[in-house]
Formats: sequence, structure tokens, C-alpha cells
Amino acid sequence: MLALLYDIHGNLPALEAVLADAGEQGAQSYFIGGDVALFGPWPQETVGCLHELAPATWIRGNGERWTADPDSAPEAVRGATAAAREALGDALVGQLAALPESASLDSRTRAWHGSPVSDVRSFEPEPADDEAELLTGVSESRLIFGHTHLPFARPSPVADVELVNPGSVGMPFDGDHRAAYALLHDDGTAEHRRVVYNHAASAAALRQRYGGAPWIELPEYRFTHARAGPP
Repeated sequence: MLALLYDIHGNLPALEAVLADAGEQGAQSYFIGGDVALFGPWPQETVGCLHELAPATWIRGNGERWTADPDSAPEAVRGATAAAREALGDALVGQLAALPESASLDSRTRAWHGSPVSDVRSFEPEPADDEAELLTGVSESRLIFGHTHLPFARPSPVADVELVNPGSVGMPFDGDHRAAYALLHDDGTAEHRRVVYNHAASAAALRQRYGGAPWIELPEYRFTHARAGPP
């Protein structure tokens, strides 16, 4: 059984809660789908915890790419990328950025961070007009992906492909504060799971670590409200 871990964002208590639950469910291996450190109060500790998992397959997300190349990031998040780089160190930042963009999980399943065409464009719970474009060149019958922090599974109406988003371990956007992940069972079925952790303590730890840095307002809101941003 494979545990699918996406969008942890330096939220160590959420990760620890998910790993405890995955262990109780019998997970034997792990897939780490990117955005492991950026924005959270425990970037280095989170990466260290993930490095203890074995066997584990990793890919990079836009967070790893942005941290290694801040000029490619939106200006509003460059303070966060600088903080993550300082915490992780140049060598580890480079290692994370050099991870592959995708990985094969089984004979019919491939995983990406956002989609096969971009690490910052992804599928939505309801089909959007660009779904056919996002599936360009796909030969697999199932795609695993994250980035939107919204757990769901559905068939694509434009291709014979099952789409599965495990949700975000560290920063859910669906209004549910519980950490989200998924299990890929040996029979091929995917199971979404949610785990309670102290999200308020993670929000408080962000301000304790970084003080009044302007960039923390958005991740603080996300930890507190489990939403992408104010309405």
C-alpha cells in the first residue's frame, strides 16, 4: 500500500499526524508529490522527516522550483522562497529542485505535481475548459496530482483517464482543517483520508518563527481558515 503525500508546505505536525495514520492503515511505501517546505514554519524539519521514509519516491513541485529560482516565482512569494532557502541551505534546495517532474506509480498510473503540462496548472473538482489541453500526450489511464489542495477523484469527460487529487497534507483549501492524503491500495483503488491535527498551533508557529514578515499573512490565513485566500 502506497501513501500519497502532496503539498505539505513545511507543516510538520500535519505530516506527523498523516504518517501515524498511514502507518496504522498499513502503508508500506510513500510517494511525495512536491511542495514539501515552502511557506511553513518547519521547512528543514519537514524535509528531514520525509527523508526518513523508505521506500519513498519523490517528484518536485513549483515550490521546489521557485525556491531554487526565485526569479521564476511571483513577486509576492519571493520573501517566502528566501526564507525557505535560508532554512534548507543551497545544497538541499538544489537537490529538491533536481527531482523529476513526474513518476510512474504502476502500469497504469503516473503522478505529477500540477498536470502533465505545468506544475502550476492543475485539474479542478469540476471539469474546466482547458482539461483536454492539460491531458495532452497522456497515455496512462490514471493521473495522480496535487497543487490545488482540493481532494477529489473523478473521470475526465474528455479522455479515458481517472483523475485523483489526494489533497494537501499541510494546507487544505476546502474549508476542512484536517490534513488530507490518500492511500493507493494493492488492488489499485485510491482511498482519501483526513486526519485531525492542531492547525491553530501551526499558524501560531509561523508568526513565532518569522515575526512580522509581510509574506506570512497569506500562509497564516491558509493555516487558520483552510482556504486559499480571503473571499
